This record gives sequence, structure tokens and C-alpha cells, in this order.
Amino acid sequence: MGVNPHERLQLPLVEQDLKRLEQLLADSVIVGDAYLDSVTTHLIYAGGKRLRPLLALASATLGERVASLEDLLGGVSAELMHLASLYHDDVMDEAAVRRNVDSVNARYGNLVAIVAGDFLMARSAGIAADLGTEVASLMAHTLAWLTRGQVGEVRTAFSVERTEEQYVRAIEGKTGSLMSASCRVGALTAEHASEITAALTEFGRCFGMVYQLRDDVLDLVDVNNELGKPAGQDLAEGIYTLPTLYALADATVGDELRGLLGAPLADADRERARKLVVATDGVERTVAMADTYRRAAAEALAVVPAAGLREGFGRLIDSLVDGLPTA
Repeated sequence: MGVNPHERLQLPLVEQDLKRLEQLLADSVIVGDAYLDSVTTHLIYAGGKRLRPLLALASATLGERVASLEDLLGGVSAELMHLASLYHDDVMDEAAVRRNVDSVNARYGNLVAIVAGDFLMARSAGIAADLGTEVASLMAHTLAWLTRGQVGEVRTAFSVERTEEQYVRAIEGKTGSLMSASCRVGALTAEHASEITAALTEFGRCFGMVYQLRDDVLDLVDVNNELGKPAGQDLAEGIYTLPTLYALADATVGDELRGLLGAPLADADRERARKLVVATDGVERTVAMADTYRRAAAEALAVVPAAGLREGFGRLIDSLVDGLPTA
């Protein structure tokens, strides 16, 4: 997310709450074992946007009051689940760097990274359980969605037969589910009315979908290295995202692209495949889908009474789509 989400949200009380959350986040995983503590706090101390706690706290307080301890802990639970998924993702991707520091697997090894990720998941679940059965159920279902999304992506790796339906289901699990849960956990800890809780949950889902669609477009068109990886890296790794799926069906370049894909790509072939994809309307059609989710998010927010939150969340999701290529 190139634009600072905190600047777009413009809710001062939420910013203050996020500062309070930082110490709670670290304290939640420190057990007094120096080695384990260094592993579990590694990415916490590396920083990050704290986007999921931001969504949780904004949804809880609507930007109009100071967060309660329960609200803060809901945000901690969501962030710990996100961090755990990063630990596991980096092992799967054999990543060496995360948040401008060594990844946990690079520093401590794959086995420690996996076990530490499991520990973070357990702490997320424990905090959720302390917040009540509804929050515990939410985070358990979210973990299931995350896992399903990741498995769906792995199962279709290097498959030129991957369908749009499989892609959408995977990103809804991998990204949409936790963004949605972040908004919902805030609504639950704040005990909002059911229609407001449902609206915030749907906003989070749509926000997550736009977030991932944007990343997948930038992977193909980013020449400023905004994502911190070479353009077309998903193609090289066999992750065929929506623009690529559209390009594979293109009458002009589809056959040539299909001939390149299906296996890991060297740099020259990766760049050739990337250029083939961006030569079609695949990117523009993906941006159009993102815009559809953006409109759905705005519709969901219409029932939320807090104008400041509606406007802040609107700016937040607009920042994801603004600047992307259009037809």
C-alpha cells in the first residue's frame, strides 16, 4: 500500500489507540524465554502498517471515542494472526527479507519459523477466546479461510488452467477473510448493532479484495519496485493472477503466453511473459473488478452513522485504486 493508510484515515483518536496497541502486541507474545521472545517479536519490532489493527480499532470506536482494552485486544488478535501467516508464507516462498529485515526463516531456520508461527496463531486464538465465544468463533473461522485460500493457491501453482473462480476464492481466503475479520472483531468488541456489524464486515471483505487485486496488478506494472520485488515475480513463481488468466484467454497472445508458462521462469522469460500480459486488457479488467468491490464497500458503509469513519474508510479504499492503469 503505497499511500500511508494512517494519513488517509484521518481519525486522530484511532492513531492514539494504535500507539497504545504497540506495547500490548509485544507483551502478548513475550513469555520470558529470551530465545523464543526474540523469534516471536522479530517482525513486531520490525514495524509495519498495522493495517488490520487499524481497521479493527476504527470499526470498534467509529473514530469517535478512545478504544477500550477489549477493542485493543481484538486488534492484537487480528494482527497476531496476520503475523503468523507471514511467518508461514516466508517459509513457503523461501523469502530472505521481510519488512526490510531478515525474514524469520532466514535468521532462525524454517523449523523455528513454522513453530513460531504456530505460537503466534495460538496466542491469537487465546486472546480471542478471552474476548468471548463470538470472537473466538470468528477467528477460528478466519484461520480456516486463510488456510483454504493458501491451499487453493498452492494447488493451482503453475497451472495455466486455473480459473477465475479459483483465483477469486483464493484471494478471498488469503486476504479478504482477515481484513473482514479485523473489521468484524472491532464491531463485536464494541457491541455494535447487528446491521452496523454486518456493514463493517462487508466493507472489510471488499477492502481486502481490492487490496489483493491491486497487489496483483502492481506485480505486473510496477516499475518503481513499490512491492519490493521484481515486476512479474508472481509469473516466475507460478502464481497466475487475474490479469494473467485474462491474458491466457486472449486470442492474440494467449497461445504464446501459454507456451511460456507452466514452469519456473528465468528473468528473460519472466519479462517476456509480463509484457505479453500487459499488452492485453487483463490489467484493465482486473482494475475494473477492483472498482466493483470499491463501490460495494461504499454501499455497505452507507448504514454506518459516523460520517468521519465513512469518509476515512472511503479515502482508504480509494487510495488502493487511485493511480492504477485504466482503459
